[in-house]
Amino acid sequence: MAAPGRMAKAKQPESLDGWQQIGAFLGQPTSVVQRWAKSGMPVTREGRRVQASPDELNRWLVDESAGEPVQIATDSTDLGAELKRGLSFVRKQGRVQKKRAA
Repeated sequence: MAAPGRMAKAKQPESLDGWQQIGAFLGQPTSVVQRWAKSGMPVTREGRRVQASPDELNRWLVDESAGEPVQIATDSTDLGAELKRGLSFVRKQGRVQKKRAA
């Protein structure tokens, strides 16, 4: 059994098959992931079938976010740590904007 406050790591699938699995991984409806695929999200198409790699999707999200924190929540995600990371980013951005305004 996992220690309190920690969840056992769930193994990520090697490939996400179909729009529904891709959307579930990204936490978005099918229509959104289809639109993102048209604008450059990495997917592989074979006829009517579509697949995507979780690792490639995560790299694409980092590139698209321009350095802003992005988190895809999974069963193994420590949401407390991710919240702290996001707040730290926002605070740093606030300091940079204040310096630019001065």
